[in-house]
Amino acid sequence: MSLFVIADLHLSLSVDKPMDIFGGWDNYVNRLEESWQCKVKPEDTVVIPGDFSWAMKLQDALEDFKFLDRLNGKKILSKGNHDYWWSSLQKMTKFFVDNNINSISFLHNNCYQYGNYGICGTRGWISENGETEDKKVLLREAMRLETSITDAEKQGLKPLVFLHYPPIYLSGINEEIMSVLRQHNIKECFYGHIHGKKGHACAFKGNYDGINYHLISSDYLQFVPLDITKFVQSDE
Repeated sequence: MSLFVIADLHLSLSVDKPMDIFGGWDNYVNRLEESWQCKVKPEDTVVIPGDFSWAMKLQDALEDFKFLDRLNGKKILSKGNHDYWWSSLQKMTKFFVDNNINSISFLHNNCYQYGNYGICGTRGWISENGETEDKKVLLREAMRLETSITDAEKQGLKPLVFLHYPPIYLSGINEEIMSVLRQHNIKECFYGHIHGKKGHACAFKGNYDGINYHLISSDYLQFVPLDITKFVQSDE
């Protein structure tokens, strides 16, 4: 069983918001499906850290969910800044039952086991101008990350962290998120959100303060899910 990750699918199979108009996103749904089915096996797991669908309501995301459900593997989905369809776990779980969607789970104040590891994460946030409201959101997201990581540790699992927003971007550091990562001795952190050649060039990739950061937005990965099994195996 292998572990993959890819963020920012930005599907719009039920709404009129195609990404093809942006550079590098041409025919991206077909490219994603082809590469996914080629690399991911039915027994594998794929983590999708946010911005899954452009749909505004849960019902409007149904075709996107059906598309994802048809793809190989177990999928673990967390929230991004554009996932306006996101609702309570109870409502989303019932929606899946009602529509016979069986291979997708939600990462929200919880964790999922992968071998000896716990798949943990939250959306995260940024605070470019130090606004009070941004500070509140960051603190809430840090608490959610803490809850997710603690859930893994209570089960005797070693946490792997998946975020939507980058903890580091240009000269900015989200200390609220970073503090949680350091406190729990996190070694690998995967994040999305950043798009375009300029954004990719500015995104931090590498080791900072003992933590390895990996950009995994779909256009950066050329719509090919990234096999991160090696990061788990090399750390065992």
